[in-house]
Amino acid sequence: MSASLATKPVAALDPEEAALELERLAFEIAEHDRRYYQEDAPTVSDAEYDALRQRNLEIEARFPELAREDSPSHRVGAAPSATFSEVVHAVPMLSLDNAFSDEDVGDFVGRVRRFLKLSDGEPVAFTAEPKIDGLSLSLRYENRRLVTAATRGDGTTGENVTANARTIADIPKSLPPGAPEIVEVRGEVYMSHADFAALNTRMEAEEGRVFANPRNAAAGSLRQLDAAVTASRPLKFFAYAWGQMSEVPGETQMAVVEAFRDWGFATNPLMRLCAGAEEMIAVYREIEAQRATLGYDIDGVVYKVDDLGLQRRLGFVSRSPRWAIAHKFPAEQATTIVRDIDIQVGRTGALTPVAKLEPVTVGGVVVSNATLHNEDYVAGIGADGAPIREGKDIRVGDTVTVQRAGDVIPQIVDVDLSRRPANAAPFESRTTCPVCGSHAVREVNEKTGRKDAVRRCTGGLVCPAQAVERLKHFVSRNALDIEGLGSKQIEAFFTDGLIRRPADIFTLAEQDRTSLKKLKDREGWGAKSVQNLFAAIEERRDVALNRFVFGLGIRHVGETTAKVLARHYGTMEDLRAGALAARDRDGEAYAELIDIDGIGETVADALIEFFAEAHNEEELDRLLAEVRPASMAALEASGSPVAGKTVVFTGSLERMTRDEAKAMAERFGAKVAGSVSKKTDLVVAGPGAGSKLKKAEEFGVEVIDEDAWFELVGEG
Repeated sequence: MSASLATKPVAALDPEEAALELERLAFEIAEHDRRYYQEDAPTVSDAEYDALRQRNLEIEARFPELAREDSPSHRVGAAPSATFSEVVHAVPMLSLDNAFSDEDVGDFVGRVRRFLKLSDGEPVAFTAEPKIDGLSLSLRYENRRLVTAATRGDGTTGENVTANARTIADIPKSLPPGAPEIVEVRGEVYMSHADFAALNTRMEAEEGRVFANPRNAAAGSLRQLDAAVTASRPLKFFAYAWGQMSEVPGETQMAVVEAFRDWGFATNPLMRLCAGAEEMIAVYREIEAQRATLGYDIDGVVYKVDDLGLQRRLGFVSRSPRWAIAHKFPAEQATTIVRDIDIQVGRTGALTPVAKLEPVTVGGVVVSNATLHNEDYVAGIGADGAPIREGKDIRVGDTVTVQRAGDVIPQIVDVDLSRRPANAAPFESRTTCPVCGSHAVREVNEKTGRKDAVRRCTGGLVCPAQAVERLKHFVSRNALDIEGLGSKQIEAFFTDGLIRRPADIFTLAEQDRTSLKKLKDREGWGAKSVQNLFAAIEERRDVALNRFVFGLGIRHVGETTAKVLARHYGTMEDLRAGALAARDRDGEAYAELIDIDGIGETVADALIEFFAEAHNEEELDRLLAEVRPASMAALEASGSPVAGKTVVFTGSLERMTRDEAKAMAERFGAKVAGSVSKKTDLVVAGPGAGSKLKKAEEFGVEVIDEDAWFELVGEG
């Protein structure tokens, strides 16, 4: 498959390409289903997943003869886990088609009316309710007693989680007299934002791990082997649908849900009755506006034909009913409220305003903070002086739209002025550092004469915030990556005077040996965790030069620039000598520095300024007495079988993350590329490898799997 086939418009595909795409999509969607339904650990956002399914449907519509037996359009969810016994659903648990725009909603209503052959004057009512982002559950009652609780599974067969479901307070153990003999109530298990935050705090303290979002927390909690664990988790349940019923307690969707409420189930109070597309969209807007204050995650609004007789006439198509659709919220965006604006001081002294938000899930991650970049950004002014957000400023109390893409820090992209509180005051810039009290200024760029957009603390070494942030940066994943020494530990050790500068990290074990108060006696620590920390520190005494350079926190020297400098100079001694010699901006050393591909005057000047500071030189000497940065020349001559080679990782890696794979390859002297070319030396392909694998085969590039990679580099 060519690299561009996955993005080629469906209308431009020929039959052979369409077949290849359907094969890829079937495999990829099945993998995503497995991760979502069985492992509670999705690796793509809802929007990315929906786009894959939509592309599959479009190709099948254009080439119906190519539809596969294992097509995602014929499948719901994923096979139940072997960990639990199986439950066959008396009535299949289907999923819903999606609408992504107002036009899609209008089309849905039009399809319903055409299928039912309704005249223009004949009314048809719809219900609209929030689409809860949780785990689907079916509860079966016989003779009004709860007998079985099952997850959706693949839609036909689910997992038996009855013992766990019985621990959820929102789920009645029995139904009142008058309820039918056989009842299957279906709904969503979820976790509120407040309960999720409290659970993660507890989990981190007890087990050192946290859940990514409330949906994963709810799913993981419900699917515990020990019901006592589930009982300790704050799960909730909304009822909104049903399966098998010996007698349906109503003639409309609304009436049946009201019966659920009368039987003791929690039902969503935002459910509304609508006369047509215009009212449905109005309810969608109303619910979307309340999303930030609901206290739980929703990812859209579900519309259903209200009349059950009409539902029966409409029936089903493939994996979903004709009488219902989910109107999804825009991808990677959410609406929430600014509760406060804090000022954070970074390692370079930059004062960054940060919005403290009412927690909301964006792109599968709970967001409670958003960067506001600088005071101009808060005021609605861009880097070029032109208005942003139509010139709307950001104030405490504002209702805002938050956007997140990939691993990018969330940011506020719009403000709803119609919902701004009357007492909301404009943000006031600080002229002093909130940490050390030193003067904070916006420097003037000597070349342009313009003020820097960022206000900086002038406290330098006397500012604890800068010292702490520099330490955090030094031990971060892409720098020295010291396991067990994270932000919280750095802050605690700094406060107690154990670590004040990077070199102190490597004397921590000696300090502990001679101290009366041992680390193992501190809260949250034990003998084993202290032993592991000291071992991790020792392991990082030998570190790749590029990681060491990045860890120094030199302004304008990011991860990529650090690699460029490390490869060019080879050793720390040569880099330091080159930067010191470059102080003569008319000399050869300066010319050599700015001639390096990727290094300009800004980086060159930052390097010169860093090494010109006597205290930086002293700190570097202290560090080099403890740490041995491996020269790039030594690394490439180390005998590593991948030294100097260009490696590409593709597919799903099962033994390491992408960051770990990249770090490992670079540790052995390899260069990691993001795409395959004729210059690529090796491709490491995991399950689901697609276009990059095909390209490697076209170019005759050697391809190995993950196990072979570990064996090749001697870590198998």
